[in-house]
Amino acid sequence: MSFLPVRLEKRLHPSPLTALLVPVLAVFLALALGAVFLSLTGQDPLTVYGVMFGGALGSVYGLSETLVKAIPVMLCALGISLAFKMQLWNIGAEGQLYMGAFAASWLPLFHPELPVWLMLPGMFVLGMLAGGLWALLAALPRALWNVNEIITTLMLNYVAILWVDYLVYGPWKDPQGMNFPLTARFPAAAMLPSWGNSRIHAGIFFALLLALLLVFIFKYSRWGYEIKVMGSSVRAARYAGMDIKRNIYLVMFLSGAICGLAGMTEVSGITGRLQHALSPGYGYTAIIVAWLSRLHPLAIVLVSILFGVLQVGGYLVQTKGVPAAVAAMLQGAILFFVLGGEILTNYQLKWGRPDAGRQVMGKQQIGQ
Repeated sequence: MSFLPVRLEKRLHPSPLTALLVPVLAVFLALALGAVFLSLTGQDPLTVYGVMFGGALGSVYGLSETLVKAIPVMLCALGISLAFKMQLWNIGAEGQLYMGAFAASWLPLFHPELPVWLMLPGMFVLGMLAGGLWALLAALPRALWNVNEIITTLMLNYVAILWVDYLVYGPWKDPQGMNFPLTARFPAAAMLPSWGNSRIHAGIFFALLLALLLVFIFKYSRWGYEIKVMGSSVRAARYAGMDIKRNIYLVMFLSGAICGLAGMTEVSGITGRLQHALSPGYGYTAIIVAWLSRLHPLAIVLVSILFGVLQVGGYLVQTKGVPAAVAAMLQGAILFFVLGGEILTNYQLKWGRPDAGRQVMGKQQIGQ
């Protein structure tokens, strides 16, 4: 029973224009909310935003760092978007990234003599394999017993992070590392090539190629069509003879493998070693990016760069006495407004109670 004369009624045909405008409005509303917060804490929002966006986009160094931060987010968002298309809620991108970094690090640490033509492909395969197998740990109970994959993938994140911490604090710790929690530095053969003097590495090409590949899969391939059907209605997919279980395994494995690739590119392209706190939460940020992009691979590329701006800008605003957590707050606010916008995209506000005729029809249907 509702005491308010307002109700939500599902839209039969959601407007494409509304669906396009919701993410844009979400960003602006999040910035407006951030401006209110900054004003309450005695900061000038225009100055802070000027430092944030000017620093991240106003110089060659800022732009390069923005892309560096965007690469792992891009890869993780592409990975989880594949699972989200099938309504498989893979929240474990962070853990799969860590497991990919762990497996990729094994090769240069224990076989540093390998040539570059064998080292980098080996790290590539090991990183993707580890991320994919880690995601399968959640796919198995989901397919066999319908266990909620949100909980399992989320919990596996902590296991993966603590496993890497155990290694870098324990058996894999560099004896020459001044007691810091990190491994020995990789040989040169294990480092991805970078662009000029910047830190932009080959991982960006992996991300762009994957984005194009996913566009092709979703738009032109039969398998992509099956994923979308299974994401829309499991009952319809089963009626059409589609193999639900096999696709749960396959989609989750590939989703985790792409996230594992993000971990491989981080250790091979940026840090050059496995270390504590390898990721500042790229896997969690990727969830917001995928959702904000409406799971479109090319939109994920653009939105990841926007979040790269927030990451780099978040560090820069510390020079103005503003906590770097402002960037995290803006990310959370964007997600909040996107989810709120989703409701208004799919439902409309109606004033008054449902008409009597509809109530009678509803009762008749219940009676049937």
